[in-house]
Amino acid sequence: MTMPLDETEFARLKDEVERWITGPGEEYAERIEATGTVPEELFAELKSRGYLSLAAPESIGGRGIPFSRYLELMEIFSRSHASIRMLVHVINGTWRAMAPYATPEQLEQVVKPSVAGDVLVAFTLTEATAGTGADIRSHVRREGDTYYLTGEKQLITFGVTCDYWLLACRLEGTTGREGTIALLVPNTGLPGAEVVDDSETMGVRGTDHAILRFTDTPVPVSQRLGEEGQGLEVALGGFLLPSRISVAMSCVGLAERAQELAIAYALRRQTFGKRIAERQAIQFYLAENHADILAARALVLEAARAYESGAPDASTLSSASKMVAVDMLARVTDKALQIHGGSGYWRRSTIERVYRDARAQRFEEGTNEIQKTVVARDVLTAASQNGAA
Repeated sequence: MTMPLDETEFARLKDEVERWITGPGEEYAERIEATGTVPEELFAELKSRGYLSLAAPESIGGRGIPFSRYLELMEIFSRSHASIRMLVHVINGTWRAMAPYATPEQLEQVVKPSVAGDVLVAFTLTEATAGTGADIRSHVRREGDTYYLTGEKQLITFGVTCDYWLLACRLEGTTGREGTIALLVPNTGLPGAEVVDDSETMGVRGTDHAILRFTDTPVPVSQRLGEEGQGLEVALGGFLLPSRISVAMSCVGLAERAQELAIAYALRRQTFGKRIAERQAIQFYLAENHADILAARALVLEAARAYESGAPDASTLSSASKMVAVDMLARVTDKALQIHGGSGYWRRSTIERVYRDARAQRFEEGTNEIQKTVVARDVLTAASQNGAA
């Protein structure tokens, strides 16, 4: 059960986050862009302020903020640097996959420390030679109380520096959803485990990413989350469904930042003795952006409330909200950059960073092509069940 939210306290928290994002957060953003790394003190500050434990229930050390209201905070965090958003997003989300399936020992050793910000868990699903679902190829063979893991993962956010990989694989010889399992694999130099730093990305500078290779890497069976056969249930329902909604809201927040930058530039930039904000072409761009952002935000919040209530169409709305929000972000950032003209193309301009960072959401938590497939499948299934011709 979710406890009623203290609206006065929540308003104070939102105000605090907004002030931090526009103050210290922006200073951290400049440091990250200059160095290409996330300062250790940033992680420590996010932890000390409680920003890494906003969404988890109080029973495991979180602040118990309901999902749809937590997204109001994610919206604000997403106006800042992408690596700040990524830290808040991932750490406030991985517990959802772990907690329902964790043993009492796993709760104490991994889940609660993760919520507290003392342990970093990297979601580990994507593979180079498979999609991110029932066709995963990484596999284990079981010998007594030990799994021996073989396979490769890529694009793993925090995969270099994490303490655990929350890894989806399958029992050797199985196909489809059958035999999939989720493992908490410690990043402690296990035999046969190779970690390749793959952090040179277009945007989201500072966040580390890894390619992981495993060859008969021993993992105790006690590190399994849930039962054999529940691997995709843990990965998709436990993490990806709400995470897609969170990413959709991050698109809204980043689009709001792009719009804010575009408006400020339009109000100060003059051509032929006239501010470009007075020119109809620029006004149309800003109007379209404003409407685009509002529409996407409304759908994201509808999806969030559906997830909260356990509505049967929560999965459909999750994919639909990300699909719409991602396309919206592409349009808004493109127009915002165009309003800046040539000045926006230089790295000295904040919109240049926003434009680069916006591209990541196009594939984060599943490409839009995947989201469209999910939505179309659900729409056709519903029509079939309702007796449509």
